[in-house]
Amino acid sequence: MVHYTLTDLSNRAGEIVEAAYRGPVDISKRGKRKFVLMTAEDFDRMNARADQRRAVHVDDLTEAEAEALIAGLSDVDDG
Repeated sequence: MVHYTLTDLSNRAGEIVEAAYRGPVDISKRGKRKFVLMTAEDFDRMNARADQRRAVHVDDLTEAEAEALIAGLSDVDDG
């Protein structure tokens, strides 16, 4: 990943935008990573692959969900 400072972004915006077309660009401020510049297409692709898991308390599961969970855990234990 290419790295630039926030000052670089002010002074060399065109170059940094061109770099973002080739891949994500780190932007730092005072030595700390603050932003990542990327194309909208890369951002959309990243969000489409985002983790879709959710946390649910066992008491909130339907009977069918609980049975599926137990069956899945049994499969892991058998593997």
